[in-house]
Amino acid sequence: VQLQASGGGLVQAGGSLRLSCVISGISFSDTSITWYRQAAGKQREFVAGITSGGSARYTEAVKGRFTISRDNAKNTVYLQMNNLQPEDTAVYYCNTFGESLKNNWGQGTLVTVSS
Repeated sequence: VQLQASGGGLVQAGGSLRLSCVISGISFSDTSITWYRQAAGKQREFVAGITSGGSARYTEAVKGRFTISRDNAKNTVYLQMNNLQPEDTAVYYCNTFGESLKNNWGQGTLVTVSS
């Protein structure tokens, strides 16, 4: 299984980014996918998740600002991030439950928000 997150970068507070995550080697359309993030010196945390049926959930800190979506034809999950704040600065990872148990996280994508 390969997990390829991309789309990170440097943005000013209040700006937007869209992250993409391509996952190969799984039955993508049948799998729930989750975005996590890990800030420097902190533990990795849940950001947003989407089920195979398209139901989404978010951590409280990003509700109303982030939107998760998926395109099963492209084996891709997206994370649209609006009104970014400095506290959103982190490396963002996508994953499935199964791969997280195997400690397979891919390289992630770095998001840096300047104030």
